[in-house]
Amino acid sequence: METKRQPVIWLQGAGCTGCSISIMNSVSPSIKNLLLDEVVPGSFLQLVFHPTLMAATGEASIEVMLDTREKEEGRYILVMEGGIPTARGGIFATVGEKNGEPVTVLSRFVNLARGSLAIIALGDCATFGGIPAGRPNPTGCKGVKDILEQEKIGVPVINVPGCPPHPDWFVGTVAHILLYGLMSSDDLDELNRPKIFYGQPIHENCPRRPYFDEGKFARKLGEEGCLYELGCKGPFTYADCPLRHWNGGINWVIGAGSPCLGCTEPSFPDITGPFYKKISHWEKLKPPLK
Repeated sequence: METKRQPVIWLQGAGCTGCSISIMNSVSPSIKNLLLDEVVPGSFLQLVFHPTLMAATGEASIEVMLDTREKEEGRYILVMEGGIPTARGGIFATVGEKNGEPVTVLSRFVNLARGSLAIIALGDCATFGGIPAGRPNPTGCKGVKDILEQEKIGVPVINVPGCPPHPDWFVGTVAHILLYGLMSSDDLDELNRPKIFYGQPIHENCPRRPYFDEGKFARKLGEEGCLYELGCKGPFTYADCPLRHWNGGINWVIGAGSPCLGCTEPSFPDITGPFYKKISHWEKLKPPLK
């Protein structure tokens, strides 16, 4: 059987590289399997550009990116990690140079987006702006969707938010594309997130949910009871963390005794904060969609 390769260009903007680190902690498949073996039978990823992982540096790495843009137009998947600064022409994040002048992430993203098969916005910064777009947002950071609308680019986008996202969310999304093609509107929610991972609020599957129903609330960290009074955003946050767990299925945030911070939602971090304070503005946690 002929093996199919799926080119991937991975661009990093304003962020902490935590999304890449999370994906590198993937257990099944491991990062080795993900990069070197078939992700699904007959198909494997060809990660041609990743600023953190690739061996090439400087102009050599940029040439690989531009060569893929030209030769694989309409075939490569663009993964965007991190927010996209737009203030002052986007000068707050750059990738490489042209004629001795820095090239902004904004410019690179727009160019690569126009030639891509699809875009995976990975992490809360890339999907909704995240921490880099937090008030007062001096760098003018925006998420992928805002930039695409601004530039009138109609390429399909799949949002995989989280701070960071679970590795399974990314790997599962890629596997779906390789097996079945791009996700349809039926596969995605109103925020373009895969329903298979973001289909239910954390509150529905939380092991502390019975405490909530009984009205038994923890008053300080470490106590038994629902963590709602301590700022838990589980009732308003859509993700399968309670079922999937993190770090190889070992634990997750509420299992470790901390409230959910709401990091898969567009309201993170400005509206979901203060993180350890009870919610007093329910209506703001689900801002109207544009």
